[in-house]
Amino acid sequence: MKVGPSAARKAFKYTEGNKFVGEVVERFAALREKHGDGVDIGIDFHGAVQPTTASLLIKALEPYNPWFHEEIIQALNVDVMAALAKKTHIPNATGERVFLKWGFREILEKGAAMILQPDVNYTGGITELKVIAGMAEAYYAPIAPHNPNGPCSLAASLQIAACIPNFMVLERGDREHELLAEPLPPVRDGYRPIPTGPGLGITIDENKLMDEVGEPKEYGPQYDPDDGSVVD
Repeated sequence: MKVGPSAARKAFKYTEGNKFVGEVVERFAALREKHGDGVDIGIDFHGAVQPTTASLLIKALEPYNPWFHEEIIQALNVDVMAALAKKTHIPNATGERVFLKWGFREILEKGAAMILQPDVNYTGGITELKVIAGMAEAYYAPIAPHNPNGPCSLAASLQIAACIPNFMVLERGDREHELLAEPLPPVRDGYRPIPTGPGLGITIDENKLMDEVGEPKEYGPQYDPDDGSVVD
């Protein structure tokens, strides 16, 4: 499973204090105690944590053996991500904000992450993702495709998973069946059969798709509740 750094509020300050760090660790520790070592639990920082806070969290969480730290910071400054990766034995994972083989080359060369998470929608499609997987194989880096999306993304990601030797795990979204004429094969014992029909192996229900069409919604602003300053 995968969770976020859970606390009473999101991490938006440049350096969070012991209270915030302690809340995150306490909740992750409770999850580990409940499920034991037989369940792999990744923790996704969503690129929303500042490096100063990320540095504190990755060390504080180590005793509870996260599966990986995902997007400990945004992947815009790879050198900072690489420096944080060297501070812990827990693997770093990143990729949903990285594009094309050239972006992933820098991640691999600088050791900024040991697990790559390219998204087939953003990183150049099936062909480019397969190239990225080949590059990652030379660095012994597994691929865990980013996919909190709909059925087309899932079907394309499944095809990638089936044809690369360094596939690790595939995440899935909550809306994988809503637009399909027929549902995908269900997950059984942690595995999903690969669709074998033409193309991606799925058929979109056009009527369901048109029901989704509407006006775009704007992102609302966010502010620090303590001082009213703008936060990302």
